[in-house]
Amino acid sequence: MSGRGEKRRFRLAYLLLFLPFLALAWVPYYNRAEPSLAGVPFFYWYQLLWIVIGAILIGLVYLFTERRAS
Repeated sequence: MSGRGEKRRFRLAYLLLFLPFLALAWVPYYNRAEPSLAGVPFFYWYQLLWIVIGAILIGLVYLFTERRAS
């Protein structure tokens, strides 16, 4: 039974990869100019922020899956 619980946790790690997709799928939410950050409209820096967040999430999923495989 412990293997089944670990397998479920293993699959939940992959759900983290859907966060950037969900955050960027609904364009009307972030299709605006304000608030700007250093003169860059919200529309652009929001997407760039999710690139960084997505890279961190991919790294976390990789660490979770590698630890599971070892």
